[in-house]
Amino acid sequence: MFGTIFNTTMIIVGSIVGSIFKKGIKDEYHNILMQAMGLVAMGLGINALVQHLPSSKYPVLFIVSLAVGGLLGQKINLESKFNVLVNKYSKGNLAEGLSTAILLFCIGSLSILGPVEAALKGDYTYLLANGMLDGITSIVLASTFGIGIAASGIVLFVWQGSIYLIAILMENSINNDLLNEVTIVGGILILASGLSILGIKKCNTLNLLPSILVPPIVFLVIHLFHL
Repeated sequence: MFGTIFNTTMIIVGSIVGSIFKKGIKDEYHNILMQAMGLVAMGLGINALVQHLPSSKYPVLFIVSLAVGGLLGQKINLESKFNVLVNKYSKGNLAEGLSTAILLFCIGSLSILGPVEAALKGDYTYLLANGMLDGITSIVLASTFGIGIAASGIVLFVWQGSIYLIAILMENSINNDLLNEVTIVGGILILASGLSILGIKKCNTLNLLPSILVPPIVFLVIHLFHL
């Protein structure tokens, strides 16, 4: 878990540094940073799709995942509940920034493959590299949205810790095909988050978040019934 702890620490430290910068940033600079973050999110989302979609062995799975996950998320109304919770303790648009941060930090190749490599091979290279990248990203996010971005570090710790434990328990069942499908769905969610930040199209990204759980469930069914 050393790599995950390092990754989490970098996000928290970066958020503290970024929040200090925020106090001296004028509105026009704040706006350009918002645009930059929106473009970054869109770029990362598109990159995930371009890299992983061509190698998908189940090209319809991401469509089913988004449809089923979106319906479930809408039924639970995750986005509304999340916004109410965040706005209770903060002002401004922290909810949007925090949801973007969670997606950027958690739904990426390094953040998913890192805990798997650490659990199965004892290799922390991915997690250490991811920690450095997340640290820099959290500085920019916190300078835009505030210190509340640090809360995404806690979510990341739970996320990567869960993947680490699952990888140990299911050593022979985790394969690249599953990680590929999860990354495709995650890329679409990150892209949607970028569209929201830029004001192009307001997407209920958090209501789509359960989509991430659909590929693992499908692969588990395939594994159990040898389909």
